Amino acid sequence: MKVFGGIDNPYSDHDKAKVLLQSIPYDGTSTWGKGADNGFDAFIEASENMELYDIETDSEVYKQGINVIDSIMESSSAEAVFKATYSNTKELLKGNKFLTFFGGEHSISIGIIKAFYEKFDNLSVLQLDAHADLRSSYMGTPYNHACALHDASLNTNLVQVGIRSMDISEMKFLNKDKCFFAEQMYGNDHWMQKSIDLLGEKVYLTIDLDVFDPSIMPATGTPEPGGLNWNDTIKYLRKVFEQKEVVGFDIVELAPLAENKAPNFLASKLYYKLLSYKFEL
Repeated sequence: MKVFGGIDNPYSDHDKAKVLLQSIPYDGTSTWGKGADNGFDAFIEASENMELYDIETDSEVYKQGINVIDSIMESSSAEAVFKATYSNTKELLKGNKFLTFFGGEHSISIGIIKAFYEKFDNLSVLQLDAHADLRSSYMGTPYNHACALHDASLNTNLVQVGIRSMDISEMKFLNKDKCFFAEQMYGNDHWMQKSIDLLGEKVYLTIDLDVFDPSIMPATGTPEPGGLNWNDTIKYLRKVFEQKEVVGFDIVELAPLAENKAPNFLASKLYYKLLSYKFEL
């Protein structure tokens, strides 16, 4: 049984925990760097070496309770993973827990987001990512990681932040008024409030770790230069949580590097920050 942050009962107990954490370690459609299927284990190991007092919020959010539930181990096909994550999330949403997910590659978000927008009317999806991920199909399937936000673009209010790589075929699905390209964000923070104002009241947050610059997050399948730094990102995310109701989130695309554990720690710290913003602000 895996435990986030090395926390003991009662804080890791399922019935008492306010937060559920589920891993979907699927890496079947990634097209360059592999290893996101090993991301969760590296993330958990890093979390066990993280101090659990958050200075910024003056809190210990683990006391709200974080329970790691069984992983979704389906990997026979991208479509099968979609069906498994969708049905599983639909079931989890019947409970009264705050749901969080960890990849795996970004395709794991497709089924999760579908379950969320069927549960919450007028859902906004906030995507932090280096890539637009708007292709309707790629390599023979609409459930490829390159298609991760296509369905959301059609069925939710999608706001994209940090984008700096895309295919020309995605332009017809891109809403330029709701897409904040990294080159336009560099050196200013005007984009922060502008993007938040485009969101509705209820927000699902999906974070591809390649949104960060490779200088601090090299452990992804497709590291793109020109990404976000840590301090700007958490400043922005705090604003999101202060102004909107974040109803769930996922973090994806950690592909651990044997020689560098810092990215694993960043992912764990980011996860903990998001919970601190959710429950302690």
